[in-house]
Amino acid sequence: MQLSPSAHLDTFCRDNLPAPELWPELLFEIPGVQYPERLNCAVELLDKVIDSRGGDRTCLLTPDGQRWTYEQLRGIANRIANYLVSDLGIVPGNRIMLRGPNNPWLVACWFAVLRAGAVVIPSMPLLRPKELRAMGEIGRFDLALCDHRFVADLRKASVPGLRIVEYAGDGDADLAARVAGRPTLFDPVDTAADDVCTLAFTSGTTGRPKATMHFHRDILANADTFSAEVLRPTADDVFTGTPPLAFTFGLGGLVVFPMRVGASTLLVERTTPAGLADLIAEHQVTICFTAPTGYRAMLAAGKAPQLKGLRRAVSAGEHLPADTWHAFKDATGLSIIDGIGSTEMLHIFISAADDDIRPGATGRPVPGYRARVLDVFGDPVPDGAPGRLAVKGPTGCRYLADERQRDYVQNGWNITGDTFLRDEDGYFWYQARSDDMIVSSGYSIAAPEVEEALAAHPAVFEVAVFGVPDEARGALIAAHVVLSEAGAAAAAHDTDGLRRELQDHVKAQIAPYKYPRLIEFVDALPRTSTGKVQRYRLRETTSAR
Repeated sequence: MQLSPSAHLDTFCRDNLPAPELWPELLFEIPGVQYPERLNCAVELLDKVIDSRGGDRTCLLTPDGQRWTYEQLRGIANRIANYLVSDLGIVPGNRIMLRGPNNPWLVACWFAVLRAGAVVIPSMPLLRPKELRAMGEIGRFDLALCDHRFVADLRKASVPGLRIVEYAGDGDADLAARVAGRPTLFDPVDTAADDVCTLAFTSGTTGRPKATMHFHRDILANADTFSAEVLRPTADDVFTGTPPLAFTFGLGGLVVFPMRVGASTLLVERTTPAGLADLIAEHQVTICFTAPTGYRAMLAAGKAPQLKGLRRAVSAGEHLPADTWHAFKDATGLSIIDGIGSTEMLHIFISAADDDIRPGATGRPVPGYRARVLDVFGDPVPDGAPGRLAVKGPTGCRYLADERQRDYVQNGWNITGDTFLRDEDGYFWYQARSDDMIVSSGYSIAAPEVEEALAAHPAVFEVAVFGVPDEARGALIAAHVVLSEAGAAAAAHDTDGLRRELQDHVKAQIAPYKYPRLIEFVDALPRTSTGKVQRYRLRETTSAR
């Protein structure tokens, strides 16, 4: 494996790539993913569209009526890039955290960082200080561009040497004021196609986050595979959806895919499924990205008429049940496009659309990708037998200085941690997660991380966290708690009150969506002879309610 000469002056990312023998095999087998040696994805997604289609095309929309054209976005991104380089001394390869909800200023900051040759570290607004501090320890960034409403927890994280610049607010210290007089012209850094451009964090089964390292060409590869070959958007489409841009699912579906074809996207900071349906109707949205939970909730709210203008509905983040697919089809006439992706692979690599869909199946490998179902020894299993999903294509797992690279990449394949079976026609059918990751409402949640948060409460002696099936969310987070002496006394006084206290405690420690909705107090946890907790026994005795 020979990397191109890097444009990075700060070589941290190149220095911390996995050893070449630990990389997955990368495939560039279709014309769309054969890229030149020098490539800046921000130029491809912005400048190339302006050159070919004109800069006055609508690019970004908001529910409150904002409308940014492609040229306006480039001008603001260039002003930010000039400020980063001239005032803050950013050089290619520096890491910059972006933290905020889905809005135009976040997108402008994303483009500015990439145009300056720096590396984006996206952060969900819901993350707590402990999680942010861990990201700082791994990614070693010293600058954050942060929405002014989400600064408090970032400051509490106490990341060493961190400089914070606020945006989307007002006053002289806000980013908008700082860049107001900057030039709207900036010469983007001539990065290599295989220069790292983002560190996307994912929670592993140990709860310790992992930084996945993605190149400039990777950002385009998912647009040139899943989007181009399965989704097939046009310049006239209007995108929207619920996933945060800090999720690679959201970044692809709400920024990269629309901008690759010169389309526009409605950015929604926060809404309910019913509210999203109303926005879809109001703004004539044609392509929506959300989890199965969202589609079910829209139907339950009686919002099917508001969805009649959709041309595409994409589901990922959790398994799409066949009954949800059929209910949506019956109510709207639209066939939901299901798919599975991962942060390690960047976006969707198995999917199907239109007449190729088999309800209940995830789909077939997206053109440009290959997939197999393997046994524990790495050998293919017969069709119809469950096993470990293995994938390879133009993107693949590269963890930043993390021994878990050996677990995810085996014999050139990316082992996703999912159990699937393949039928005789080549369709892949999801069975379950292969590890302790709980997928709830589209969020992937590491059970050990929730266990650690609960264990920090004085009422808890020991705890096991696991997922239980739930029709609405895919899974619910459940916890079996063995109480300490003080906890037992508190439970005897007010059991329900202690449950709420523990839930609130978790919400204060980690992102609120990770809190256990089901808590049972037990005398002991079932264990194997070697002392390991038998989570399967907990699942058997716990039901969602």
